[in-house]
Amino acid sequence: MKLPSIARLLGHGLWVGAVLLLAILAGVAIGETPISVSIIAQVLANKLWGAGFAVDPIDEGIVWNYRLTRAIVAAACGAGLAVSGVVLQSLLRNALADPYLLGISAGASTGAVLVAVIGVGGGAVSLSMGAFAGAAAAFAMVALLARVSRGQPATGQIILAGIAGSQLFNALTSLLITKSANAEQARGILFWLLGNLSGVRWSAVALSVPVVLLGLGVCLWHRRSLDAFTFGTDAAASLGIPVRQVQILLIASTALITAVMVSLVGSIGFVGLVIPHAVRMATGVRHARLLPLSALSGALFLVAADVVSRTLIKGQVLPIGVITALVGAPVFALILIRGNRSR
Repeated sequence: MKLPSIARLLGHGLWVGAVLLLAILAGVAIGETPISVSIIAQVLANKLWGAGFAVDPIDEGIVWNYRLTRAIVAAACGAGLAVSGVVLQSLLRNALADPYLLGISAGASTGAVLVAVIGVGGGAVSLSMGAFAGAAAAFAMVALLARVSRGQPATGQIILAGIAGSQLFNALTSLLITKSANAEQARGILFWLLGNLSGVRWSAVALSVPVVLLGLGVCLWHRRSLDAFTFGTDAAASLGIPVRQVQILLIASTALITAVMVSLVGSIGFVGLVIPHAVRMATGVRHARLLPLSALSGALFLVAADVVSRTLIKGQVLPIGVITALVGAPVFALILIRGNRSR
């Protein structure tokens, strides 16, 4: 790689990092109890470098143990879901493909509930492992159903199969909760399934951030393959791309990202659907730009949604999935209308 390219890459990385840092800072500062930037800086200095600033313990707890972890996990979740949407839309050549609509999120929810409520694995299987197994099973079922179905165009088969798979796994999740969970567990799980960041702590940060960075790195490494898949598998194969191996690797990456995010914050819709469309309209279809900008946009969107969920109704925290649906559905409708008019 030439030196100008490295310098340009570093410049873009610094710009993205600065924007993301400002968004996380805003997510920490804004809330029912506003906290100044100076207090946030003092708390971070105390925790990271032992600076010894005199900070109110309540403010310190709000910043370090509540809002900062929420903002970081929200950013990681938004970035991961947006990247997953980009990859699935490119691999399947379908603008409606995303983890939520293809049933991957629903399968991950079922796997997580099996571990949390039923106790599958006897404590040896973590919530994220159960969610990953459920996500993989859901996508395998959807892919098999799409392959054996007849009478629909290839681009429509996977979406119809995804809708069927999503409904099936959602029904299984509801059955498991109704049959095996007590009233308190049922309320907590149902709230979590709508998207809940209230319980995330530093352990969630330590899991979500590396998984998203790893998944983004894998997808960026195969950015040229994703460009080729936009024109179909035959075009990709003609360029010497090992189609089956790359497909398995990228789908496994999206399933892992989705499973980890669902196990931490529940099922959140529209991020993987709307963000890639919006970024693609602004920057084009080249994945060298589309992937990192979608990750950044998804992170900013979910951090903002988290702030709204905490401040929209005084004294109450809304599920973040409610906010993403309220914003994402109208935005996606506008994108569809604009796309139809431009043809």
